[in-house]
Amino acid sequence: QVQLVESGGGLVQAGGSLRLSCAASGRTVSSYAMAWFRQAPGKEREFVASISRSGGSTYYAGSVKGRFTISRDNAKNTVYLQMNSLKPEDTAVYYCNAVVATSEPLFGSWGRGTQVTVSS
Repeated sequence: QVQLVESGGGLVQAGGSLRLSCAASGRTVSSYAMAWFRQAPGKEREFVASISRSGGSTYYAGSVKGRFTISRDNAKNTVYLQMNSLKPEDTAVYYCNAVVATSEPLFGSWGRGTQVTVSS
């Protein structure tokens, strides 16, 4: 299976920015639409944003639309999530995965994700 490694998380104050990266190894992800998900303590994993195989189409959860931007560089086998105007409610572990039908996870196993903590 393709190995996905998330990075770029950290601690930031409300209103700040972070850029997350999802790097693939062992196999190219250029053939897949990709997405970011997040999971806060005590909550279900939720969809955040996705991007089509070519990068021509993007989709966002209403809670992040206008603040987050998903992008990809297939030559680098990497997907990014630029997070601006962060809010405390954005605090969660962020994961990436391939998706079908915009937001349905394709790979059965999840990586460790990267922790994003937004302080007040």
